[in-house]
Amino acid sequence: MRLPLQVTFRNMEPSPSVEARARELASRLDRFSSQIMSCHVIIEAPHKHQHQGRIYEVRIDLTVPQGEIVVSREHPERHTHEDVYVALRDAFDAARSQLENFERRHRQDVKHHEPNPRGWVSELYPAEDFGRIATTDGRSIYFHRHSVLGMDLEHLVTGMEVEFVEEPGDQGPQASTVKVSGRDRPRA
Repeated sequence: MRLPLQVTFRNMEPSPSVEARARELASRLDRFSSQIMSCHVIIEAPHKHQHQGRIYEVRIDLTVPQGEIVVSREHPERHTHEDVYVALRDAFDAARSQLENFERRHRQDVKHHEPNPRGWVSELYPAEDFGRIATTDGRSIYFHRHSVLGMDLEHLVTGMEVEFVEEPGDQGPQASTVKVSGRDRPRA
């Protein structure tokens, strides 16, 4: 952290042991990101219920490049937060999770989905409710009428480009979904 940690107590007496625990948990956040510029922890005991103890609320404000990560743990129904240490732990767990997501986005380490494979309708048998797709790698993939999205099998034409999701079938590979991409196969 570039700036010193701030710990603020509201509606309660400051506690050196609670502050020490907050500082320990905040220092662990540096393991997940070296880009934390500042951290402010607010520990509050806002309500005193007749039949219950105080339910602690913890807010953590982290400043990072291009933004801020805010965690607010207010659980008036969670009796586990009658323990300030449990409330701190839960808030810092949530901050760690958000910080890990920030780091993944910052590194551009997000999941990229592979595009669906493409091919061309090579055979159509509307009376038998199926057709075949010729793939770019020379394979033939079976598809059923119910696999075609956004169009009836009768409206397909051989040579139409499609994208599909392949899965193993009883008699070889088959397309579980087929979607027309709108272009026709180039003629040789």
